[in-house]
Amino acid sequence: MGRRRSKRKPPPKKKLTGILDTLFDCPFCNHEKSCDVKIDRQNNSAMIQCTVCMEDYKCSVNYLSEPVDVYSEWIDACEEANKEDD
Repeated sequence: MGRRRSKRKPPPKKKLTGILDTLFDCPFCNHEKSCDVKIDRQNNSAMIQCTVCMEDYKCSVNYLSEPVDVYSEWIDACEEANKEDD
C-alpha cells in the first residue's frame, strides 16, 4: 500500500513589486533620464527639474504621492498650457 498524499498547499508566490523611477524624460528638451524629482514630505511639496535645460515644476503633494505622480502632474500642466496657446 502506498502513502497518502500530503494535503499541504504550496507557499504563496511572492508578488514582484518593481521600484518606480525617480528620473524621467524631459518634455522640453527630450533628453532621457534628465529630470530628477525631489519630494519634501515635511512641507508637502515636490520639485522636478531637468539637469540639461533647467526647466522646473513645483507642486504640492500628500503622503501617498510618488515621483511618478509629480512627473505626470507636470506633463498634464504642460499639455494644459499648450491647449491654452491654441
